[in-house]
Amino acid sequence: MAYDVDLLVLGGGAAGLTAAGTAANLGAKTMMVERDRLGGDCTWTGCVPSKTLLHHADLRAAAVAAGADPGPVDFAAVIGDVHTTREEVYHDADRPEIFEGFGIEVVSGDAAFTGPHAARIETADGARDVTFRMAIIATGGRAAPPPIPGLDATPHLTNERLFEITELPRHLVIVGAGPIGCEMGQAFRRLGSEVTIIDRADRPLGKDDADHGRMLQGVLEDEGVRFRMGADIERVEGTEGAVTVHISADGATEAVEGDVLLIATGRKPNIEGLGLEAAGVAFTERGVTVNDQCRTSQRHIWAAGDCTGEYALTHMSEHMAKQAATHAILKIPAPIDRKGLAWTTFTTPEVAQLGPTEDDLREQGTSFVTYRFPYTKVDRAVTEHATVGSIKVHATRWTGKILGASVIGERAGELIGMLAVAKKGGVPLRTVSDTIIPYPTYALGARRAADQYYIQKQFPKAIDLVKRVFGYRGLTPPPPDPDRVL
Repeated sequence: MAYDVDLLVLGGGAAGLTAAGTAANLGAKTMMVERDRLGGDCTWTGCVPSKTLLHHADLRAAAVAAGADPGPVDFAAVIGDVHTTREEVYHDADRPEIFEGFGIEVVSGDAAFTGPHAARIETADGARDVTFRMAIIATGGRAAPPPIPGLDATPHLTNERLFEITELPRHLVIVGAGPIGCEMGQAFRRLGSEVTIIDRADRPLGKDDADHGRMLQGVLEDEGVRFRMGADIERVEGTEGAVTVHISADGATEAVEGDVLLIATGRKPNIEGLGLEAAGVAFTERGVTVNDQCRTSQRHIWAAGDCTGEYALTHMSEHMAKQAATHAILKIPAPIDRKGLAWTTFTTPEVAQLGPTEDDLREQGTSFVTYRFPYTKVDRAVTEHATVGSIKVHATRWTGKILGASVIGERAGELIGMLAVAKKGGVPLRTVSDTIIPYPTYALGARRAADQYYIQKQFPKAIDLVKRVFGYRGLTPPPPDPDRVL
Protein backbone atom coordinates (compact mmCIF):
# COMPACT_ATOMS: atom_id res chain seq x y z
CA MET A 1 0.00 0.00 0.00
CA ALA A 2 1.19 3.49 -0.83
CA TYR A 3 0.93 5.88 2.11
CA ASP A 4 0.75 9.67 1.97
CA VAL A 5 3.80 9.99 4.21
CA ASP A 6 6.45 7.71 5.59
CA LEU A 7 6.25 9.23 9.06
CA LEU A 8 3.54 11.25 10.78
CA VAL A 9 4.68 13.15 13.87
CA LEU A 10 1.98 14.33 16.25
CA GLY A 11 3.26 17.34 18.19
CA GLY A 12 5.79 20.09 17.57
CA GLY A 13 7.48 20.51 20.93
CA ALA A 14 10.96 19.34 21.90
CA ALA A 15 10.21 15.70 21.11
CA GLY A 16 8.23 16.34 17.95
CA LEU A 17 10.78 18.71 16.44
CA THR A 18 13.60 16.27 17.15
CA ALA A 19 11.70 13.28 15.80
CA ALA A 20 10.66 15.05 12.60
CA GLY A 21 14.11 16.52 12.01
CA THR A 22 15.85 13.19 12.58
CA ALA A 23 13.49 11.30 10.29
CA ALA A 24 13.67 13.85 7.49
CA ASN A 25 17.45 13.89 7.62
CA LEU A 26 17.41 10.10 7.30
CA GLY A 27 15.39 10.32 4.07
CA ALA A 28 11.83 9.80 5.27
CA LYS A 29 8.91 11.79 3.86
CA THR A 30 7.73 13.42 7.06
CA MET A 31 4.68 15.36 8.19
CA MET A 32 4.54 17.14 11.56
CA VAL A 33 1.24 18.34 13.04
CA GLU A 34 1.06 20.93 15.84
CA ARG A 35 -2.07 22.63 17.20
CA ASP A 36 -0.21 25.66 18.57
CA ARG A 37 3.11 27.37 17.81
CA LEU A 38 6.12 25.11 17.38
CA GLY A 39 8.49 24.92 20.33
CA GLY A 40 6.28 23.43 23.01
CA ASP A 41 6.53 23.99 26.75
CA CYS A 42 10.29 24.52 26.75
CA THR A 43 10.15 27.56 24.49
CA TRP A 44 6.92 29.15 25.68
CA THR A 45 6.14 28.21 29.29
CA GLY A 46 9.13 26.32 30.66
CA CYS A 47 12.89 26.39 30.22
CA VAL A 48 13.35 29.54 28.15
CA PRO A 49 11.10 31.98 30.03
CA SER A 50 12.05 30.65 33.46
CA LYS A 51 15.79 30.90 32.82
CA THR A 52 15.38 34.40 31.42
CA LEU A 53 13.52 35.46 34.56
CA LEU A 54 16.22 33.82 36.69
CA HIS A 55 18.87 35.75 34.77
CA HIS A 56 17.25 39.06 35.65
CA ALA A 57 16.93 38.00 39.28
CA ASP A 58 20.58 36.91 39.38
CA LEU A 59 21.74 40.23 37.93
CA ARG A 60 19.87 42.09 40.63
CA ALA A 61 21.29 39.84 43.36
CA ALA A 62 24.82 40.38 42.01
CA ALA A 63 24.33 44.14 42.08
CA VAL A 64 23.16 44.03 45.69
CA ALA A 65 26.08 41.76 46.63
CA ALA A 66 28.47 44.30 45.08
CA GLY A 67 27.03 47.05 47.25
CA ALA A 68 25.05 48.77 44.51
CA ASP A 69 21.48 49.98 44.81
CA PRO A 70 19.66 48.60 41.75
CA GLY A 71 16.55 50.63 42.57
CA PRO A 72 12.96 49.44 42.16
CA VAL A 73 12.27 46.56 39.80
CA ASP A 74 10.61 47.41 36.49
CA PHE A 75 8.79 44.10 36.40
CA ALA A 76 6.91 44.89 33.21
CA ALA A 77 10.27 45.39 31.49
CA VAL A 78 11.55 42.11 32.92
CA ILE A 79 8.55 40.21 31.61
CA GLY A 80 8.89 42.07 28.33
CA ASP A 81 12.41 40.70 27.97
CA VAL A 82 11.14 37.23 28.84
CA HIS A 83 8.71 37.49 25.93
CA THR A 84 11.37 38.89 23.60
CA THR A 85 13.74 36.06 24.45
CA ARG A 86 11.06 33.47 23.74
CA GLU A 87 10.51 34.99 20.32
CA GLU A 88 14.26 35.02 19.64
CA VAL A 89 14.55 31.32 20.44
CA TYR A 90 11.48 30.56 18.33
CA HIS A 91 12.80 32.55 15.38
CA ASP A 92 16.24 30.97 15.61
CA ALA A 93 15.26 27.34 16.16
CA ASP A 94 11.52 26.61 16.02
CA ARG A 95 9.96 28.44 13.06
CA PRO A 96 8.03 26.25 10.59
CA GLU A 97 10.18 27.56 7.74
CA ILE A 98 13.25 25.97 9.31
CA PHE A 99 11.70 22.52 9.27
CA GLU A 100 10.08 23.00 5.89
CA GLY A 101 13.62 23.61 4.69
CA PHE A 102 14.41 20.03 5.74
CA GLY A 103 11.57 18.80 3.53
CA ILE A 104 9.11 18.38 6.40
CA GLU A 105 5.47 19.26 5.80
CA VAL A 106 4.37 21.30 8.82
CA VAL A 107 0.62 21.35 9.40
CA SER A 108 -1.19 23.55 11.92
CA GLY A 109 -4.14 21.71 13.41
CA ASP A 110 -5.44 18.94 15.68
CA ALA A 111 -4.61 15.39 14.63
CA ALA A 112 -6.33 12.20 15.76
CA PHE A 113 -5.91 8.62 14.63
CA THR A 114 -8.83 7.12 12.71
CA GLY A 115 -7.15 3.77 12.25
CA PRO A 116 -3.78 2.01 12.62
CA HIS A 117 -2.39 3.80 9.55
CA ALA A 118 -4.72 6.77 9.19
CA ALA A 119 -5.36 10.11 10.87
CA ARG A 120 -7.63 13.11 10.45
CA ILE A 121 -6.27 16.62 10.88
CA GLU A 122 -8.68 19.43 11.74
CA THR A 123 -7.23 22.64 10.35
CA ALA A 124 -8.51 26.19 9.93
CA ASP A 125 -9.29 25.27 6.31
CA GLY A 126 -11.22 22.13 7.21
CA ALA A 127 -10.57 18.45 7.80
CA ARG A 128 -7.77 16.59 6.06
CA ASP A 129 -7.27 12.83 6.02
CA VAL A 130 -3.79 11.39 5.79
CA THR A 131 -2.33 7.90 5.72
CA PHE A 132 1.05 7.04 7.15
CA ARG A 133 3.46 4.15 7.17
CA MET A 134 4.75 4.97 10.66
CA ALA A 135 3.95 7.50 13.36
CA ILE A 136 5.56 9.07 16.41
CA ILE A 137 3.34 10.51 19.13
CA ALA A 138 5.01 13.54 20.72
CA THR A 139 2.12 15.58 22.07
CA GLY A 140 3.81 16.55 25.35
CA GLY A 141 2.19 17.22 28.69
CA ARG A 142 0.66 20.04 30.69
CA ALA A 143 0.32 21.33 34.22
CA ALA A 144 -2.20 19.37 36.28
CA PRO A 145 -2.64 20.80 39.78
CA PRO A 146 -3.39 18.21 42.47
CA PRO A 147 -6.93 17.94 43.88
CA ILE A 148 -6.76 20.64 46.57
CA PRO A 149 -10.08 21.59 48.18
CA GLY A 150 -11.14 25.03 47.00
CA LEU A 151 -8.52 25.34 44.26
CA ASP A 152 -10.95 25.42 41.35
CA ALA A 153 -12.68 28.45 42.87
CA THR A 154 -9.44 30.22 43.82
CA PRO A 155 -7.37 32.29 41.36
CA HIS A 156 -4.03 30.56 40.81
CA LEU A 157 -1.22 30.25 38.32
CA THR A 158 0.78 27.38 36.87
CA ASN A 159 3.91 27.69 34.76
CA GLU A 160 1.60 28.05 31.75
CA ARG A 161 0.40 31.51 32.88
CA LEU A 162 3.15 32.64 35.23
CA PHE A 163 5.11 34.45 32.53
CA GLU A 164 2.11 36.46 31.39
CA ILE A 165 1.72 38.49 34.60
CA THR A 166 2.88 42.10 34.42
CA GLU A 167 2.91 43.09 38.09
CA LEU A 168 5.39 41.81 40.66
CA PRO A 169 3.57 39.79 43.35
CA ARG A 170 3.66 41.26 46.84
CA HIS A 171 3.63 37.79 48.42
CA LEU A 172 3.95 34.77 46.14
CA VAL A 173 2.74 31.53 47.74
CA ILE A 174 4.11 28.46 45.95
CA VAL A 175 2.76 24.93 46.33
CA GLY A 176 5.56 22.51 45.46
CA ALA A 177 9.24 22.52 46.42
CA GLY A 178 10.48 20.83 43.26
CA PRO A 179 12.64 22.49 40.59
CA ILE A 180 9.95 24.93 39.44
CA GLY A 181 9.02 25.93 42.98
CA CYS A 182 12.61 26.47 44.08
CA GLU A 183 13.70 28.30 40.92
CA MET A 184 10.71 30.63 40.85
CA GLY A 185 10.80 31.07 44.61
CA GLN A 186 14.37 32.36 44.50
CA ALA A 187 13.75 34.43 41.37
CA PHE A 188 10.75 36.30 42.74
CA ARG A 189 12.37 36.75 46.14
CA ARG A 190 15.40 38.35 44.48
CA LEU A 191 13.11 40.57 42.45
CA GLY A 192 11.44 41.80 45.63
CA SER A 193 8.47 39.55 46.39
CA GLU A 194 7.82 37.87 49.70
CA VAL A 195 7.84 34.12 49.02
CA THR A 196 6.50 31.10 50.89
CA ILE A 197 7.01 27.57 49.55
CA ILE A 198 4.74 24.78 50.83
CA ASP A 199 5.31 21.05 50.37
CA ARG A 200 4.31 17.89 52.21
CA ALA A 201 7.82 16.42 51.77
CA ASP A 202 10.47 16.96 54.44
CA ARG A 203 12.92 18.66 52.05
CA PRO A 204 13.03 20.34 48.65
CA LEU A 205 14.01 18.54 45.43
CA GLY A 206 12.90 15.07 46.47
CA LYS A 207 14.54 13.37 43.47
CA ASP A 208 17.94 14.91 44.17
CA ASP A 209 20.58 14.21 46.81
CA ALA A 210 19.04 14.66 50.27
CA ASP A 211 21.98 16.64 51.67
CA HIS A 212 21.97 18.95 48.68
CA GLY A 213 18.23 19.56 48.90
CA ARG A 214 18.57 20.61 52.53
CA MET A 215 21.61 22.75 51.68
CA LEU A 216 19.60 24.57 49.02
CA GLN A 217 16.77 25.13 51.47
CA GLY A 218 19.23 26.77 53.86
CA VAL A 219 20.53 29.07 51.13
CA LEU A 220 17.04 30.15 50.09
CA GLU A 221 16.00 30.69 53.68
CA ASP A 222 19.03 32.94 54.14
CA GLU A 223 17.72 34.98 51.21
CA GLY A 224 14.33 35.32 52.87
CA VAL A 225 12.31 32.53 51.27
CA ARG A 226 10.02 30.91 53.83
CA PHE A 227 9.49 27.15 53.71
CA ARG A 228 6.62 25.15 55.16
CA MET A 229 7.85 21.60 54.68
CA GLY A 230 6.02 18.51 55.91
CA ALA A 231 2.77 20.43 55.54
CA ASP A 232 -0.57 19.14 54.31
CA ILE A 233 -2.82 21.59 52.49
CA GLU A 234 -6.29 21.50 54.02
CA ARG A 235 -7.88 23.96 51.59
CA VAL A 236 -7.31 27.17 49.66
CA GLU A 237 -9.58 30.15 49.25
CA GLY A 238 -9.52 33.70 48.00
CA THR A 239 -10.15 36.17 45.25
CA GLU A 240 -7.95 37.93 42.72
CA GLY A 241 -5.11 39.53 44.68
CA ALA A 242 -5.90 37.87 48.02
CA VAL A 243 -5.45 34.13 48.53
CA THR A 244 -5.12 32.00 51.65
CA VAL A 245 -3.63 28.52 51.90
CA HIS A 246 -4.67 26.63 55.03
CA ILE A 247 -2.03 24.08 56.06
CA SER A 248 -1.40 21.67 58.92
CA ALA A 249 1.93 20.33 60.12
CA ASP A 250 2.98 18.56 63.33
CA GLY A 251 -0.49 18.96 64.79
CA ALA A 252 -0.59 22.72 64.24
CA THR A 253 -2.52 24.72 61.65
CA GLU A 254 -1.55 27.88 59.82
CA ALA A 255 -3.11 30.21 57.27
CA VAL A 256 -0.57 31.42 54.70
CA GLU A 257 -1.81 34.58 53.04
CA GLY A 258 -0.56 36.08 49.79
CA ASP A 259 -1.71 37.87 46.69
CA VAL A 260 -0.59 35.32 44.08
CA LEU A 261 -0.77 31.52 44.29
CA LEU A 262 1.52 29.41 42.08
CA ILE A 263 0.88 25.67 41.80
CA ALA A 264 4.29 24.22 40.93
CA THR A 265 3.48 20.53 41.15
CA GLY A 266 1.56 18.07 39.01
CA ARG A 267 1.79 17.13 35.31
CA LYS A 268 -0.33 15.03 32.99
CA PRO A 269 0.17 13.80 29.40
CA ASN A 270 -1.64 15.33 26.44
CA ILE A 271 -3.28 12.18 25.11
CA GLU A 272 -6.98 13.04 25.13
CA GLY A 273 -8.62 13.19 21.74
CA LEU A 274 -5.76 11.49 19.90
CA GLY A 275 -7.82 8.46 18.87
CA LEU A 276 -5.36 6.08 20.49
CA GLU A 277 -8.05 3.40 20.70
CA ALA A 278 -8.67 3.63 16.96
CA ALA A 279 -4.96 3.18 16.33
CA GLY A 280 -4.72 0.27 18.77
CA VAL A 281 -2.16 2.07 20.95
CA ALA A 282 -2.12 1.10 24.63
CA PHE A 283 -2.05 3.83 27.25
CA THR A 284 -2.79 4.54 30.90
CA GLU A 285 -3.59 7.74 32.78
CA ARG A 286 0.18 8.21 33.10
CA GLY A 287 0.66 8.30 29.35
CA VAL A 288 1.31 6.24 26.23
CA THR A 289 2.88 2.89 27.10
CA VAL A 290 6.28 2.35 25.46
CA ASN A 291 9.17 -0.11 25.65
CA ASP A 292 12.90 0.65 25.78
CA GLN A 293 12.84 1.54 22.07
CA CYS A 294 9.93 3.99 22.60
CA ARG A 295 7.74 1.62 20.61
CA THR A 296 4.07 1.40 21.55
CA SER A 297 1.78 -1.64 21.46
CA GLN A 298 1.59 -1.03 17.71
CA ARG A 299 4.90 -1.99 16.10
CA HIS A 300 4.75 0.87 13.59
CA ILE A 301 3.92 3.59 16.13
CA TRP A 302 6.33 5.11 18.65
CA ALA A 303 5.92 7.74 21.38
CA ALA A 304 8.43 10.09 22.97
CA GLY A 305 8.60 12.82 25.56
CA ASP A 306 6.13 13.95 28.19
CA CYS A 307 3.20 12.14 26.57
CA THR A 308 4.72 8.87 27.80
CA GLY A 309 4.77 10.03 31.41
CA GLU A 310 8.41 8.99 31.68
CA TYR A 311 10.35 12.18 32.39
CA ALA A 312 9.21 15.81 32.12
CA LEU A 313 12.62 16.97 30.93
CA THR A 314 13.33 18.63 27.59
CA HIS A 315 16.65 16.88 27.06
CA MET A 316 15.12 13.47 27.81
CA SER A 317 12.27 14.21 25.41
CA GLU A 318 14.81 15.01 22.70
CA HIS A 319 16.78 11.84 23.49
CA MET A 320 13.67 9.66 23.35
CA ALA A 321 12.57 11.27 20.09
CA LYS A 322 15.95 10.79 18.45
CA GLN A 323 16.02 7.13 19.47
CA ALA A 324 12.43 6.58 18.37
CA ALA A 325 13.01 8.14 14.95
CA THR A 326 16.26 6.23 14.45
CA HIS A 327 14.59 2.95 15.35
CA ALA A 328 11.60 3.71 13.14
CA ILE A 329 13.46 4.81 10.02
CA LEU A 330 16.61 2.68 10.11
CA LYS A 331 15.11 -0.40 11.81
CA ILE A 332 18.12 -0.72 14.09
CA PRO A 333 18.09 -1.03 17.89
CA ALA A 334 18.10 2.39 19.55
CA PRO A 335 17.22 1.93 23.22
CA ILE A 336 16.78 4.95 25.44
CA ASP A 337 19.41 5.50 28.13
CA ARG A 338 17.53 5.85 31.40
CA LYS A 339 20.66 5.20 33.47
CA GLY A 340 22.47 8.16 31.91
CA LEU A 341 19.75 10.68 32.72
CA ALA A 342 20.94 13.88 34.36
CA TRP A 343 19.13 17.07 35.31
CA THR A 344 19.78 20.48 36.85
CA THR A 345 17.79 22.88 38.99
CA PHE A 346 18.95 26.38 38.04
CA THR A 347 18.88 28.05 41.42
CA THR A 348 21.91 29.75 42.94
CA PRO A 349 23.64 27.48 43.76
CA GLU A 350 22.64 25.09 41.00
CA VAL A 351 21.69 21.55 42.00
CA ALA A 352 22.47 18.75 39.55
CA GLN A 353 21.97 15.00 39.61
CA LEU A 354 23.26 12.17 37.40
CA GLY A 355 21.69 8.76 37.82
CA PRO A 356 20.93 7.41 41.29
CA THR A 357 21.60 9.26 44.53
CA GLU A 358 23.36 7.79 47.55
CA ASP A 359 20.01 6.86 49.07
CA ASP A 360 18.87 5.26 45.81
CA LEU A 361 21.99 3.09 45.63
CA ARG A 362 21.59 1.96 49.22
CA GLU A 363 17.96 1.04 48.63
CA GLN A 364 19.02 -0.93 45.56
CA GLY A 365 21.59 -2.83 47.62
CA THR A 366 24.41 -1.67 45.34
CA SER A 367 28.00 -1.86 46.57
CA PHE A 368 29.55 1.56 46.00
CA VAL A 369 31.84 4.23 47.36
CA THR A 370 31.10 7.97 47.39
CA TYR A 371 33.99 10.32 46.70
CA ARG A 372 33.40 13.89 47.89
CA PHE A 373 34.98 17.24 47.21
CA PRO A 374 33.79 20.55 48.70
CA TYR A 375 33.56 23.82 46.81
CA THR A 376 35.64 25.42 49.56
CA LYS A 377 38.61 23.64 47.96
CA VAL A 378 37.70 24.57 44.36
CA ASP A 379 39.94 27.56 43.72
CA ARG A 380 37.68 29.07 41.04
CA ALA A 381 34.83 29.03 43.56
CA VAL A 382 37.08 30.70 46.13
CA THR A 383 38.01 33.49 43.68
CA GLU A 384 34.33 34.14 42.95
CA HIS A 385 33.20 33.82 46.57
CA ALA A 386 30.92 30.96 45.55
CA THR A 387 32.11 28.30 47.98
CA VAL A 388 28.67 26.99 48.94
CA GLY A 389 28.72 23.65 47.21
CA SER A 390 29.70 20.01 47.18
CA ILE A 391 30.57 17.35 44.62
CA LYS A 392 29.74 13.69 45.19
CA VAL A 393 30.66 10.94 42.77
CA HIS A 394 29.33 7.44 43.40
CA ALA A 395 31.41 4.65 41.89
CA THR A 396 32.03 0.92 42.02
CA ARG A 397 34.36 0.01 44.84
CA TRP A 398 37.23 -1.61 42.93
CA THR A 399 36.97 -0.48 39.30
CA GLY A 400 35.92 3.12 39.91
CA LYS A 401 33.17 3.04 37.29
CA ILE A 402 30.76 5.94 37.82
CA LEU A 403 27.29 4.93 38.98
CA GLY A 404 25.95 8.40 39.68
CA ALA A 405 26.89 11.87 40.83
CA SER A 406 25.39 14.73 42.80
CA VAL A 407 26.60 18.33 42.60
CA ILE A 408 25.43 21.50 44.28
CA GLY A 409 27.26 24.73 43.55
CA GLU A 410 28.10 27.30 40.91
CA ARG A 411 27.86 25.75 37.40
CA ALA A 412 26.81 22.39 38.79
CA GLY A 413 24.95 21.74 35.56
CA GLU A 414 28.17 22.00 33.55
CA LEU A 415 30.01 19.65 35.91
CA ILE A 416 27.24 17.07 35.79
CA GLY A 417 27.45 17.11 31.99
CA MET A 418 31.15 16.27 32.16
CA LEU A 419 30.47 13.40 34.55
CA ALA A 420 27.56 12.20 32.39
CA VAL A 421 29.92 11.81 29.43
CA ALA A 422 32.34 9.82 31.60
CA LYS A 423 29.55 7.58 32.87
CA LYS A 424 28.14 7.04 29.38
CA GLY A 425 31.56 6.07 28.06
CA GLY A 426 32.37 3.77 30.97
CA VAL A 427 35.31 5.99 31.88
CA PRO A 428 36.64 5.03 35.34
CA LEU A 429 37.58 7.58 37.96
CA ARG A 430 41.23 6.73 37.42
CA THR A 431 40.98 8.11 33.88
CA VAL A 432 39.05 11.17 35.04
CA SER A 433 41.77 11.77 37.63
CA ASP A 434 44.47 11.50 34.94
CA THR A 435 42.72 14.01 32.67
CA ILE A 436 44.39 17.41 32.29
CA ILE A 437 41.76 20.04 33.02
CA PRO A 438 42.51 23.80 32.87
CA TYR A 439 43.14 25.63 36.12
CA PRO A 440 41.26 27.35 37.64
CA THR A 441 37.91 26.01 36.47
CA TYR A 442 34.89 24.55 38.18
CA ALA A 443 35.41 21.40 36.10
CA LEU A 444 38.64 20.88 38.00
CA GLY A 445 36.47 20.24 41.05
CA ALA A 446 35.03 17.15 39.37
CA ARG A 447 38.54 15.93 38.63
CA ARG A 448 39.57 16.58 42.23
CA ALA A 449 36.62 14.47 43.36
CA ALA A 450 37.99 11.70 41.14
CA ASP A 451 41.43 12.22 42.72
CA GLN A 452 39.94 11.00 45.99
CA TYR A 453 39.63 7.57 44.38
CA TYR A 454 43.43 7.45 44.10
CA ILE A 455 43.95 8.81 47.58
CA GLN A 456 41.66 6.25 49.17
CA LYS A 457 43.35 3.44 47.23
CA GLN A 458 46.67 4.10 48.97
CA PHE A 459 47.68 1.18 51.14
CA PRO A 460 50.34 1.80 53.81
CA LYS A 461 51.89 -1.64 53.23
CA ALA A 462 52.35 -0.91 49.53
CA ILE A 463 53.98 2.44 50.32
CA ASP A 464 56.29 0.75 52.82
CA LEU A 465 57.34 -1.68 50.08
CA VAL A 466 58.12 1.22 47.71
CA LYS A 467 60.22 2.88 50.43
CA ARG A 468 62.22 -0.29 51.05
CA VAL A 469 62.83 -0.99 47.36
CA PHE A 470 64.03 2.52 46.54
CA GLY A 471 65.42 3.54 49.89
CA TYR A 472 63.02 6.42 50.42
CA ARG A 473 62.77 7.98 53.89
CA GLY A 474 59.46 9.83 53.78
CA LEU A 475 56.48 9.26 56.00
CA THR A 476 54.09 6.42 55.35
CA PRO A 477 50.60 7.85 54.83
CA PRO A 478 47.92 6.91 57.35
CA PRO A 479 45.24 4.39 56.40
CA PRO A 480 42.73 5.87 53.94
CA ASP A 481 39.92 7.81 55.56
CA PRO A 482 36.76 8.15 53.40
CA ASP A 483 35.97 11.46 55.08
CA ARG A 484 39.44 12.89 54.44
CA VAL A 485 39.64 15.25 51.47
CA LEU A 486 42.97 16.22 49.90
